Amino acid sequence: MGKGKLYLIPSPLGEGSVADSMPPRNIYIVESLKHFVVEEVTTARRFLSRCGLKGKIESLNFYELNEHTDPKVGSGYVSLLLEGNDVGLISEAGLPAVADPGNVLVAACHNADVQVVPLVGPSSLMMALMASGLQGQNFAFNGYLPVKEEARKAKLRFYEAHSRKMAQSQIFIETPYRNDSLLASILEVCSSSTMLTLAADISLPAEFIKTMPVGAWKKTGIKIGKRPCVFILLG
Repeated sequence: MGKGKLYLIPSPLGEGSVADSMPPRNIYIVESLKHFVVEEVTTARRFLSRCGLKGKIESLNFYELNEHTDPKVGSGYVSLLLEGNDVGLISEAGLPAVADPGNVLVAACHNADVQVVPLVGPSSLMMALMASGLQGQNFAFNGYLPVKEEARKAKLRFYEAHSRKMAQSQIFIETPYRNDSLLASILEVCSSSTMLTLAADISLPAEFIKTMPVGAWKKTGIKIGKRPCVFILLG
């Protein structure tokens, strides 16, 4: 028996239409799979139902891989592929293994010489960058900044200085309920001339993407609220 393939299946960035962000080939592949490694089972089941598998969900097998999963357990799912099963890896939203714990399974597949197949789909990071008007040839994704205020401000000062020196866009994300705390820190410590992009609810009806100098943002009194948002700085 040959080895299976690991399919990296992007999911929509919100409750919009699956057809708006997934090409037909993705749906075809999803319909062919019986095994899914997922960040959260409830979310994955809802997503697969929207893909047209409603009524078939109970026949599928789900294996959780999230921030609480022991990495050894996550990488151990490679045994499914070594047994000849094709497997789908699904993130909560957007691309699997990008700011997502699924990378441990992808790494295990490479170590076991199992084919990894990335599928086309939405990436909030790249969609924000392409819509920002900022430096798109030199950029860095820095993930989440420290939760503690002073450590967060120190990181912002560091990344702003690095951005200015290297002409490099600095991309961040945050847990939605801390969006406004991060924004407040940016507006407090960054130079008024530093460019800031806020990209919230990307691909959804309430999508908001705007780039302005920090000094201009200070005058708006904007609150992002608890919605998915990407932050981009360019000093």
